[in-house]
Amino acid sequence: MGEVSWPTPEELQLNAIRKIVSEMSGRGVEEVQIAISPYRICPLGAHIDHQGGAVLAMTIDKGILLGFVPSGDTQVALRSGQFKGEVRFRVDETQHPRHSVGKNGEILADDSSKLQEECNWGNYARGALYALASRGNKITQGIIGYICGSEGLDSSGLSSSAAVGIAYLLALESTNNLTVSPTENIEYDRYIENEYLGLRNGILDQSAILLSSQGCLTFMNCKTKEHKLVHPPKLPKTHKTEPQKAYKILLAFSGLKQALTTNPGYNRRVAECQEAARIILNASGNNKMEPILSNVQPEDYEAHKSQLDPDLAKRAEHYFSENMRVIKGAEAWASGKLEDFGKLVSASGLSSISKYESGCEPLIQLYEILLRAPGVFGTRFSGAGFRGCCLAFVDADRADEAASFVREEYRKVQPKLASQINGKEVMICEAGDCARVI
Repeated sequence: MGEVSWPTPEELQLNAIRKIVSEMSGRGVEEVQIAISPYRICPLGAHIDHQGGAVLAMTIDKGILLGFVPSGDTQVALRSGQFKGEVRFRVDETQHPRHSVGKNGEILADDSSKLQEECNWGNYARGALYALASRGNKITQGIIGYICGSEGLDSSGLSSSAAVGIAYLLALESTNNLTVSPTENIEYDRYIENEYLGLRNGILDQSAILLSSQGCLTFMNCKTKEHKLVHPPKLPKTHKTEPQKAYKILLAFSGLKQALTTNPGYNRRVAECQEAARIILNASGNNKMEPILSNVQPEDYEAHKSQLDPDLAKRAEHYFSENMRVIKGAEAWASGKLEDFGKLVSASGLSSISKYESGCEPLIQLYEILLRAPGVFGTRFSGAGFRGCCLAFVDADRADEAASFVREEYRKVQPKLASQINGKEVMICEAGDCARVI
């Protein structure tokens, strides 16, 4: 007898989503499509995207899953695996931004509280309709859908908001037979986040989610918006060695839940980088340029960095050293030198702590534990580093051993936080692909 092939946990989750949408819509499970919108990690390029620096990003095999069927009319009906209730609206309703702009250009979101979030989890779907319709796309048909995240995963620091917006865009586009390029969808998701929801983030997350390719890094220049894929080396089939060591991606979660915008550290660091840029641009006779560090030439930085106070000097040093690590990291990946790549990732983590001064005690402890874990090539914070998780590249053969080590050690230093995420402190992932509909 042949071996029995059991469905994977991922296949079981996809089948469960199809069944829920089938029951919601009265259609057969075979009619249900699923938009897969992966989470992203950025191994290199920490905290320099807002200064126009370069970033290396990739997706993982976990993310947002949106099962859907065309509604057959203008109605949109949605349920969520995370939030209660059902969201209903029509695609022929005009959608208005969910925020207002105060004096000084400050964005005032209309729905800041947790209760509002529970009631308004459908805002990303409304935002997707707003983005498509306001740019002249004809949306005549709604969807019946069910949205959830990969099971057992806290998405802090993994770009889940961009993944949600992209999932709704793909579903509405598929249902309305729209052909939209990935670069157009990057802009549409930016409209959802910046215009509709009033979030002040760039296009890094969307770009990684929409442009990634399995096993590749996406190199992105955040100033020019240029991007390219960095492929691992391909060796001839006759070659006796592996082109690149087999690796897994390990995510270690701190259990911290505090949102980014409530932490003044993030916005303060951005302002400090801009102030450092302004001082050096003024000193080098370039005071007409936008005060971001990517406008500062490395030789001008070297010539005038002594004018910066200690804190600003640290932020500028992080920017210039991290930008160099991105360039070296792309070269190491393309050459299959995973150990070298990992050392750069860990150096990025150290610079984020000592120079950029992001992080908090639980995250720094996780970083230090991962540095000692068996088989780890490199590690750093994922996301902004003010909550969330750490990422690590680990030897595929030692991933389980490393995960056990991290669980045990983190419980020793943070028993309370570890108990809140009991059994879910660590997740082993693979590299992912771009967002798509199956």
